[in-house]
Order: sequence, then C-alpha cells, then structure tokens
Amino acid sequence: MNRELLNEYKDKDNKILLAQIMDKAEMSESKNKIENTEFLDMAQIELVQNFIKKLNLENYILYGGFREAERKIAVFYPEKFNSVIVEKNLSNIIQIIRIELPEELKGKYTHRDYLGAVIKLGVKREKVGDIVVNKTGADIIVNKDISKFLLENLGGLTRFSKSKITLEQLEDLRPVEINKQELEIIVSSLRLDNVISELARCSRNKALDIINTERVFINFQNETKKTKLIKVGDMVTIRGKGRFFIKELVGQTKSGRNIIKIEKFV
Repeated sequence: MNRELLNEYKDKDNKILLAQIMDKAEMSESKNKIENTEFLDMAQIELVQNFIKKLNLENYILYGGFREAERKIAVFYPEKFNSVIVEKNLSNIIQIIRIELPEELKGKYTHRDYLGAVIKLGVKREKVGDIVVNKTGADIIVNKDISKFLLENLGGLTRFSKSKITLEQLEDLRPVEINKQELEIIVSSLRLDNVISELARCSRNKALDIINTERVFINFQNETKKTKLIKVGDMVTIRGKGRFFIKELVGQTKSGRNIIKIEKFV
C-alpha cells in the first residue's frame, strides 16, 4: 500500500488513525484473517471512508450494530471471505450489555447517564459504540473484550445497583427508533452563518459565535468558514442544538429568499 498518502494529512491524530487503518488492512491481507478497529465516531468514519477510497480497498465493512449507528468499527477481511460471512461473525467482535432498570427508575436515565457510568469505570470511549436507550433501560453496544468487565462491574455503581444487567448477542439488540422532525427554514442565502442562525434560532452574531467556537460540523467535519455554502444532502451538526439533514431546496419566496426543507433528529 502507498504509505505516502499519509503525508497528505497534517493533523497528527488523523494521521495516526489512518496509519492504524492501513496496518489493519495489511495485516488482514498478510495473515489471511479478519482485523478490526475500535469504534469510530462520525467524523472519523467520514475520514476513514475517504482514505479507504484512495487506497482502492474493497474488502471491508463499517458496522455499529444497526444501519443508522453513529459509532462503527471498520472490519477488514481477506479475499476468502465476503461481507455477508463477516457480518454473521461480528458477534466475535461486538456484544451488547443490557441494563434493565427497576420499576421506580424506568424512563429516568438518559444517554449521558449510561455513558457516564461506563466512563466512570475507566473504559475508554472508543471501546463503546452506540447506546440504545428506551424506557426500561438501555442496550450498550461494546467491544467484546470489555463486555465481561462491564457485566461484572456496572452493578456496583449506585445508579444501577438494583438493575438487571445481562450480556446479549448482536442479533438480540432491541429495535432502534430514529425519530425525525420535518421542518422548513427560510434564509436569504445558503451561507453557513445564515443557515446556522435559523437552525439554532438565534441572531446572526450568535450564529457566528457558534461557528467560531468550533461547534458546527458539516458531514461530521468541523467547519469554521462562515461563507461555506450548504447544499442538499449535507448533514449539519450543531453541538448543543442537534443534528439536521438538508433534505430539499423547496423554492423561493416572493422576495427571493430560499426555502429549505430540513429533517431534525430528535
């Protein structure tokens, strides 16, 4: 593989991650076995996908337990396998820690409570995938090598001392509901600062503050250029405000302002 491609990346953390990606792909090919990364966040997934395209690699999948998962592992496999076979064997890599809350606590804990508990036990974030929260508790998608540790230690935390904690396989993951709210915004132009002002429901000056403090991500990449033009198909994330998919340019008002149809993840 052409390791000179790594020189295109100036960010140290990105370069380290992509070097690991290259190592995993090479090991899979040379040792003729499946290799995988830890869980990647959305920005890392975007970075890795673009890099893999440059490497012209085909024998890999990105998987996080369900199609819409935000955190996924990259799995590389040799020629003798195919993606279907690999997906059927992912239980050797990923498992589910299920927490079922007692009656008096049902519906009271959020994603932050579950993630905070895992981190409190000293588990690194990259060992944990998505956390699927429901009224009765949560399914925590984790790297298999920490599943036994969490199974034995989560119950020792006060918040989960009365909960039932079990180890489940991937196929037993509870149904994941992705809730979206469709709405329309009207902007004078498709510049980032205009769109952020409407999505965050704030003044233009406040929108600029949000952009300048690196709280805005376009397709999971941080964006600080206020004149960046937003287009259909973009995913806009505003830390503290939510995630928005630019679904359609509906048209223009009589005064020439742009009407944009948005899907907000709720």
